[in-house]
Amino acid sequence: METWYFLDSNYCSPAFNMAMDEMLLHWHSQGKIPPVIRFYGWEPAGLSVGYFQKVNGKIDLEGVKQHGIELVRRQTGGRAVLHDQELTYSIIVSEQHEKMPKSVKDAYFVLSKGLLEGFKELNVEAEFAIPEGKLQTTNSAVCFEEPSWYELIVEGKKAAGSAQTRKEGVILQHGSIPINVDKVKLFDLFIYPNDRVKQRARRAFGDKAVAINEVSDRTITYDDTKLAFKKGFERGLDIQLEPVELSDEQMHEVNRLAKDKYDSKEWNYYR
Repeated sequence: METWYFLDSNYCSPAFNMAMDEMLLHWHSQGKIPPVIRFYGWEPAGLSVGYFQKVNGKIDLEGVKQHGIELVRRQTGGRAVLHDQELTYSIIVSEQHEKMPKSVKDAYFVLSKGLLEGFKELNVEAEFAIPEGKLQTTNSAVCFEEPSWYELIVEGKKAAGSAQTRKEGVILQHGSIPINVDKVKLFDLFIYPNDRVKQRARRAFGDKAVAINEVSDRTITYDDTKLAFKKGFERGLDIQLEPVELSDEQMHEVNRLAKDKYDSKEWNYYR
């Protein structure tokens, strides 16, 4: 059985979280570290926008500020995600790895097996989203409005959202596993034509997305979720996870990238 690194970052700032994922990708591309699965939380809560996503006219920056949320732009595409009461995961593995398919969609299927097994550990019945025909697209800036290929759904509702990019010969897939969702806060972060449209979107969201504690027969904590999905990724990917801590030098590199790039207005607001 292959051994991958397991990095538990606990709660970190939005800028640090995105910088850490980028540095892990870079180190893996240089052969300095094996494949990695990383778990992390967000302190303060963050709103991550997709690499190509527009901020102006889409994100309510005053609402973001009022709720004490920090905006950060991801390396990966897709729409905005509120990272608050959740477990976030990232997977870093070479495109040339023998288990990794060439296509993005097929790689989602392989990597998301770990998510499926994680939900099983929590006794939550999840399944892969298989959209019929061409994926529908909307003007919504909210990620959890609709599932994409092989994202996890529970009772027909999106329960985990993921995004993927490939750089330097490495696949980075990271995603959000909501434990609880504050739907009032969430919809204060986006611009709508008027309050009536916002309220309609908020009501409809309950039929489209779900958090773990809405479908679990017991109260699930952050630590419960970490333990379940660690076992899930080991079983789903047929790997053994070895806990690892980064050196002071590595942490310095991450902090420098967080400050220079992911804390900068040039990066976060350039669209």
